[in-house]
Amino acid sequence: MNARVLIVDDEDGIRFSLRGILEDEGYEVAEAETGEEGLKLATETPPDLIFLDIWLPGMDGLEVLDNLRTADASLPVIMISGHGNIETAVNAIKKGAYDFIEKPLSLEKVVISANKALEYYRLRRENQALRSRLTQSTTVEMTGNSASIVELRGQIGRVAPTDAWVLITGENGTGKEIAARSIHASSRRKDKPLVAVNCAAIPEELIESELFGHEKGAFTGAETAKTGKFEMAHQGTLFLDEIADMSLKTQAKILRILQEQSFERVGGHKTVKVDVRVITATNKSLEDEIAAGRFREDLYYRLRVIPLVVPPLRQRGDDVMLLIGEFMNRMTAEHGFRPVTFAPDACSALLCYHWPGNVRELKNFVERMLIMHSGQTVTAAMLPPEYRCAGAGIMPQPCTAGPSDGMIPEGVMDFKAARTAFEARFLEAKLQEFGGNITRLAEAIGLERSYLYRKLKSYNIQTPE
Repeated sequence: MNARVLIVDDEDGIRFSLRGILEDEGYEVAEAETGEEGLKLATETPPDLIFLDIWLPGMDGLEVLDNLRTADASLPVIMISGHGNIETAVNAIKKGAYDFIEKPLSLEKVVISANKALEYYRLRRENQALRSRLTQSTTVEMTGNSASIVELRGQIGRVAPTDAWVLITGENGTGKEIAARSIHASSRRKDKPLVAVNCAAIPEELIESELFGHEKGAFTGAETAKTGKFEMAHQGTLFLDEIADMSLKTQAKILRILQEQSFERVGGHKTVKVDVRVITATNKSLEDEIAAGRFREDLYYRLRVIPLVVPPLRQRGDDVMLLIGEFMNRMTAEHGFRPVTFAPDACSALLCYHWPGNVRELKNFVERMLIMHSGQTVTAAMLPPEYRCAGAGIMPQPCTAGPSDGMIPEGVMDFKAARTAFEARFLEAKLQEFGGNITRLAEAIGLERSYLYRKLKSYNIQTPE
């Protein structure tokens, strides 16, 4: 559909000229002689662009502009006047006009201004639509009923209302960004922007420009000034993901800026002050990075006001099936897939699988199943080979033992009871194998030490004091 343009001007000749120019460009044109009539037309049939004369009988153009901006702040309005001066033009722009052109009207100026205004309007509407979809579809809460996730949600609930800085650690794919978004969504800054920066994805030579912005001509290719992420996150939250991948030089600048909440753009001399809450994340051990000389110790302690750990999926038990259900519901709604169901042997295999790619791998797995087996019941034999754990007789770590070796007592028929019995005997046997060394056992079977210790205590397995 062609764009709709409304002309509001009391001069017949101006309306006639503008109509001819705009219709030649393929636009649909409506006219009004007064501000009151223009507002009525704009309400009844909302246009995509308005040409508005400043000097009108009755309600003048600036008053009409105020009313239009109240009704739809994104609607572009181009002001026109035969008595233009700098003060009038500045006043119109301050009130929200997109552009200001003088009479007599230039054909070229009218066409260029109209095209740019309509492109601006289109992009703004698309941006609003995308932001709305993202707001509706982005998960901002950690799904799960496992003890580690319940504990993490409780920590987030206590931390979020404060302005304390947070350092989130965890393996790749565990959901560190979801944890960060959950903190922001429950904070006092939730109505302000959350600006995310993947420090590992930005080339070293560009990271300062990305974070702090740059002035025109600051370096080769800097043809225009650019606002940095810190400035964009003013009064909101800045999420720095993969913080360990910053160079020591950038770390030094970050430390100073975090302390002072002010900086200078690359190539600039003006100090920019900001108010941001900083949340950082990494999949690396920052203590190891400090020991290796790759991360500043002072920056580490500045960022680590509140440390949060997102557990790997292999430590979250039945959360696997909850997450599968959540991803399936979302993907069937978004893409029209027919849902699949998993047979008991497939569920057993998925619960036994180690999930090295964590939640990200699980999401990809669900999409794969929906594409390949839409509307079907998936058995263990239908799973990709790497997932055929207990269900197909292939037992990757940590499921190294089967029923035939006595790890599960005879007569146990309930799946949860069988798994509990297996875990207890497996851990007891492995603890003996490693001479009671919990740290070595945790590393060998891929569990976090404190989580393993709690597991051993829950099964009344004696551990060295």
